[in-house]
Amino acid sequence: MIKSELVNKLAEENPNLFHRDIEKIVSIFFGEISGALVRGDRVELRGFGAFSVKHRPPRIGRNPRSGEPVRIDEKFSPFFKAGKEIRERLNKD
Repeated sequence: MIKSELVNKLAEENPNLFHRDIEKIVSIFFGEISGALVRGDRVELRGFGAFSVKHRPPRIGRNPRSGEPVRIDEKFSPFFKAGKEIRERLNKD
């Protein structure tokens, strides 16, 4: 599901709200999650999962074509861990 599909689904389920207001709410929601991750905070949505940032230290990699060593800078990557409730819903028999 992409952001516009989420907005449309919420609009269908909440006909009393304006489409533009739902777009704004969804944008604020994702903006707050992104902002927290940029600050290095962890975001947990009970029953859904947790977003955090993982640090990847600098390392030496290899160019797959030439085999030459390549320096790879450190980076920070977003990480998502699914919550217990969503894992159970996905794996129910």
